[in-house]
Amino acid sequence: MSDTKVLKIEKNSAADEGGIRPGDRLLKINGKKIRDVFDYRFYAADEFVSLEMETPGGEIYTVDIEKDEYEDLGIEFENSIMDCDRSCANNCIFCFIDQMPPGMRDTLYFKDDDIRLSFLTGNYVTLTNTGFRELERIVKYRLSPINVSVHATDPEVRCRMLNNKKAGDILEKIKVLVDGGIAVNAQIVLCPGINDGDILKKTVEDLISLNYGIESVSIVPVGVTKYREGLYNLRVFSPDECAEVVKYITSVQERCRRDFGSSFIYIADEFYVKSGIKLPGCEIYDDFPQIENGVGMASLLIEEVHTYIEENIKSLKKKTKKIKEKRKVMIATGVAAFDIIKELACFVESNFDCIEVEVVTIINEFFGETITVSGLITGGDLINQLSKHDVPEVVMITENMLRRGETVFLDNVTVSDVEEKLNTKVVACGDCGADFVNKLLGVD
Repeated sequence: MSDTKVLKIEKNSAADEGGIRPGDRLLKINGKKIRDVFDYRFYAADEFVSLEMETPGGEIYTVDIEKDEYEDLGIEFENSIMDCDRSCANNCIFCFIDQMPPGMRDTLYFKDDDIRLSFLTGNYVTLTNTGFRELERIVKYRLSPINVSVHATDPEVRCRMLNNKKAGDILEKIKVLVDGGIAVNAQIVLCPGINDGDILKKTVEDLISLNYGIESVSIVPVGVTKYREGLYNLRVFSPDECAEVVKYITSVQERCRRDFGSSFIYIADEFYVKSGIKLPGCEIYDDFPQIENGVGMASLLIEEVHTYIEENIKSLKKKTKKIKEKRKVMIATGVAAFDIIKELACFVESNFDCIEVEVVTIINEFFGETITVSGLITGGDLINQLSKHDVPEVVMITENMLRRGETVFLDNVTVSDVEEKLNTKVVACGDCGADFVNKLLGVD
């Protein structure tokens, strides 16, 4: 049964003027039952809509609305997809959730694989629990873009990776979407000895053949924690293997840029860092379509820091004149980003005499040392490892260590806990270069 209970109404919106109130339920639009958010968005787009509503007391009433086509009605529902979340039907050999330690918050263990969340929030989905009829509904409703976890286009390999005998039809499903005008972003979680080498080359060529509808492809390395007892025997990529991936994809990018004007396929920063190959310039990432996957984030940060300081050096120096004593800041970061952050910190120091920066690597003892990204550093590791240092008045971390919109780490330790234990001020920095510089200098 669909969940269409109204959470709130935007003031002065069509729904507000029509008398719809929080707690009411939407039953039908123009006589059509609403199954989920796809139905709602499609039928609510008309210029004339008739909403059949039900009050908490069970009274049925109708609201007729005339508006511009596609104008939002101003209704926010308690459940964003207006239905139960579809959980994952796979048992992927590389699933990160299966490698989580016990005792964490329940939401971290839920495996969603809901194509509606892909459209609404950008989640990646495997399409194994999405039938062809549902794909045709997406095309009909023009719900674009959709983000798809491909991993391999070889049917046998993909079925083995997902532990799902129905997972082999991924190319046919993507083709339904792109032939119907739906933009697709694809993702490949690369596992050494499984979907790399010739399998990767086949996957890449298959996706390139659909470049008229696939907008981008990202390749990210598998994450392997220390919690893998009873799971498939996986390992991480060696530096030499990372270099092979970089070399191959660089050649593919050159061909794609020549043939249709974009790199099309992008690899996670970790491949460059681990291989020791210099990060490419921002131009290789086009408009950064896969930056949420950690693809191009480092190159963009480097460029933004340099550009921001060069363009604002006078005003920044004026602001920092107010600093009476040298500002000492410690930056806590993961192994993968250490060299990059160290280089940027030195660049800031070279331009401003008022600051002294120490960059400290946090080893991921919570998930295991093979996890090197900053975003998976926990508050406990931060406290335990920084307590061995002479911690200054300010410790800077990256915002992606924290739960979105909150001040809580993955292990439920709070920023306040860290501040109290280390007797310091913790400053969370966003991904942009301006925020990095401003937070480091302590200016607005």
